[in-house]
Amino acid sequence: MPKRARDTRIPLTTFVVAALAALLAVLVPLPTAAHAAPVPESGPRGGQSRPVYSYDRAVRESVWVDIGLDGDGDGRTDRVVVDVIRPGEAAERGRRVPVIMDASPYYSCCGRGNESQKKTYDAQGRPVGFPLYYDNYFVPRGYAVALVDLAGTNRSEGCVDIGGRSDVQSAKAVVDWLGGRAHGYRTRTGNDAVDADWTTGAVGMIGKSYDGTIANGVAATGVEGLETIVPIGAISSWYDYYFAKGAALFGSGPDGLANGVESPEARGRCQAVQRKLVEGAPRNGDWTPLWSERDYVPDAHKVRASVLAVHGMQDLNVRTKHFGQWWDALAANGVERKLWLSQAGHVDPFDFRREAWVSTLHRWFDHYLLGYDNGVEREPMADIEDAPDQWRTDRVWPPRATATTTLHPAPGTTPGVGTLGLAMAPRGAIAEFTDDPAKSERDWSAHIDTATPDKAGFITKPLTRDLRLSGSSRVSLTVTPSTTSAHLSAVLVDLGPATVRDYAAAGEGIRTLTDRTCWGSTGTGDSACYKRTEANTAQVGHTVFSRGWADLGHHADLTQGRPLTPGKPYTITLDLAASDHVVPAGHRLALIVAGTDRGLLQPASTTPRLTVDLRRTTARLPLAGGYAAFARATAGSNDRRPPMPIAPARGLGIPALDHLP
Repeated sequence: MPKRARDTRIPLTTFVVAALAALLAVLVPLPTAAHAAPVPESGPRGGQSRPVYSYDRAVRESVWVDIGLDGDGDGRTDRVVVDVIRPGEAAERGRRVPVIMDASPYYSCCGRGNESQKKTYDAQGRPVGFPLYYDNYFVPRGYAVALVDLAGTNRSEGCVDIGGRSDVQSAKAVVDWLGGRAHGYRTRTGNDAVDADWTTGAVGMIGKSYDGTIANGVAATGVEGLETIVPIGAISSWYDYYFAKGAALFGSGPDGLANGVESPEARGRCQAVQRKLVEGAPRNGDWTPLWSERDYVPDAHKVRASVLAVHGMQDLNVRTKHFGQWWDALAANGVERKLWLSQAGHVDPFDFRREAWVSTLHRWFDHYLLGYDNGVEREPMADIEDAPDQWRTDRVWPPRATATTTLHPAPGTTPGVGTLGLAMAPRGAIAEFTDDPAKSERDWSAHIDTATPDKAGFITKPLTRDLRLSGSSRVSLTVTPSTTSAHLSAVLVDLGPATVRDYAAAGEGIRTLTDRTCWGSTGTGDSACYKRTEANTAQVGHTVFSRGWADLGHHADLTQGRPLTPGKPYTITLDLAASDHVVPAGHRLALIVAGTDRGLLQPASTTPRLTVDLRRTTARLPLAGGYAAFARATAGSNDRRPPMPIAPARGLGIPALDHLP
């Protein structure tokens, strides 16, 4: 049974010390007294934490936390490094502070943020440079910032296991140490214990991509003390990162990523773990126990933390399927949550909406970590980018009027160009196409009004009203293959001219400029100033806004794909990635079904011809206003009206992804 949404007030038992620090050390100038009186449960009203602490005087230290696992099999449990920076004056006066934590495998191999920052240390190994702006901005405001090297990366012991038990435990153990439930040490192998007696134990995890994925995984353990998470472009199920219902999305598996992020030392001692990653994640797309361990969605009922989720709707690396299924599971379990959906690709909100993001994040952490009653949890649930730098809000998401509506493809009056509407196709109606691995969704969309051998396209009339889709779609197909294997793609397309973020360019929708803006305090070896960005846009004649893929051989069982029998019909459902998109009046909505989506989906072992039974094919779309809204938007259109020309996209193509989440 879904649990009720929790009271948005912050429990006194969790945050009394944090609220005390917030009231006396942040809202007012620092007093000379070492301790102060408690404050009300709800925390200060209407205020916000202010930069009253000196960044230069901050305490910087490294602690090795025992995670209780022996991943590298050397006979002793592994220790991971957490580099901490915290207000020095608070420590001097015995005032405890909450913690903002980012656990990552990238601090030495690849860097974080738009400028690929890495951790730096002085000659004695003490931390100097903390990537990103969290330390510069939040430490002066009464927070500690803790950056964790996942097991097997940078200076940590153990082995990388790509979202598995070791990865999650690397960060969970640090949360436990901050709460007094795990052991930390001054050195990698010594016994000089370190207690985190400077913190309230309230932790907020944040991070983009792999880092946000770990935040999801730790939250799914239900660990005490983790009060909020901010996953940005994060994975919710590692199987869905590498496969789509049996079809491979990238050319390598988790072993390739592990090899890229492991420290040189770990690479030598972790060969057994690497073998397990290879053996447990076969490239045939079968679901194995390895993937079950790395699927956080079933454990959403354990999540105690609030969630501020951010995702790019055109993220073709960590696709919005991850966000959609995680969001739905959180909603079903009454988890407090908020959402930002941008038109960008795999981009941090600091780089596409900087000022608004920092303000939102500041108030979010103030509320959930310091106990401020600033109303952030009562604001609209969702911020959605409709066009470059044009945002709107929704009180809840998806909007309350959203209802799943079943649309049907059918033959059209033009050979090879079908229709999409509310009426079912007549019995015996079919569409045919041959998989062409050289063609992509861009090619299919650009030729939607003509018959081409590589796709089957279905189009509505030009809309008389705007039509909004909010959420995840599903396309169920009954197809007959001509060969023993087949991959399928289904995409939803807005047919009409628009200005969009150029998500396929190098910046995935942003352009990095040369001048900088500063966010917090700059110290020696750690600048608070970052290159400014702006929207990088493209003029397009069509917009693919939701995608899904599958291997037909996994139609019956995700755990074991099987060869197909040529000439036999099979039914399969493709899960299309979550989105929020408005198809404007005058545009048309299209559903395209095809084979390999070049650049995004790996080809099958054969290139079959597929026959689609249109009578047994449906598209279930989350429409604002449901059936009635679609009927109104397609009523009164003139079927004889010439279609809006599909101009070639300028500057928008399939990106070359590096496959690092």
